[in-house]
Amino acid sequence: MGEIAKKRLRVLVTGGAGFVGSHLCDRLIGQGHEVVCLDNFFTGSKENVEHLLPNPRFELVRHDVTEPFRFEVDRIYNLACPASPPHYQFNPIKTVKTSVLGAIHCLGLAKRVRARVFQASTSEVYGDPAVHPQPESYWGNVNPVGLRSCYDEGKRVAETLFMDYHRQNGVDVRIARIFNTYGPRMNPEDGRVVSNFIVEALRGEDISMYGDGSQTRSFCYVDDLVDGFVRFMEHEGATGPMNLGNPGEFTMRQLAERVIRLTGSPSRITFRPLPPDDPRQRQPDISLARATLGWEPTVALEEGLLRTIGYFRQKLGLAAPWKA
Repeated sequence: MGEIAKKRLRVLVTGGAGFVGSHLCDRLIGQGHEVVCLDNFFTGSKENVEHLLPNPRFELVRHDVTEPFRFEVDRIYNLACPASPPHYQFNPIKTVKTSVLGAIHCLGLAKRVRARVFQASTSEVYGDPAVHPQPESYWGNVNPVGLRSCYDEGKRVAETLFMDYHRQNGVDVRIARIFNTYGPRMNPEDGRVVSNFIVEALRGEDISMYGDGSQTRSFCYVDDLVDGFVRFMEHEGATGPMNLGNPGEFTMRQLAERVIRLTGSPSRITFRPLPPDDPRQRQPDISLARATLGWEPTVALEEGLLRTIGYFRQKLGLAAPWKA
């Protein structure tokens, strides 16, 4: 990744106490960098970074990215935004502000201090895709006035801002489009499909399946994603957008059946109506990441699920109540 990755950098991670952000902080501290973790704790948790607090190279700051901030840093990773539908739909106006104002404040800081800045965008910019799998060249099929629009369109505007700051002001940017990610430190109540299925299975409850279970997703283990983040940030000359995700495609029914088998749960699958604008299929084309970064995921779904199930067993104290 070049000489620049070998020297100590001062790095700002917005949303750094969140699920993905905390793993990124771990990786950066492990590489010897100084990290400023910025979070308002709406969906992030101090517990996720508690183990880093004694480290003199780690600093935790409570702050909301909708308000300006100033730090002297070399790198900025902008991960601040609720990412699960129940959380980003809880206050949709605040979600849009977080994406748009957060991007503006990160870019303004990057311009002032000449830092490289990374935008954690999302596969949701593709909406309910008419092209499958989704390459970066696809412009998407997004409902601009739906219940999910606060997140989808907020992230699309953030990408626009990043490219305009890059073209107009020469800001060194990176835009990554993240596909479904899972792993330890997911919030058990965040409403994402992997955490929902695992928690319900560990509790011996019925698995809640929205729709008929035929819709597909691609699941990337968090360690693989963070590796892609760091490689992309330190690669010279590539702005993106770049897809980062696991191209393995699974139906919701396949995921639920695998979780039931791996937990040994007696849970049954029950069906509920599909939420509005829920994408029918999602699979990344990662040809660009492979060619540019030499990156692709290494953790298979079953291995990643076992690690995540182990985390939830310990966190929730759910050994196997049906075996008691």
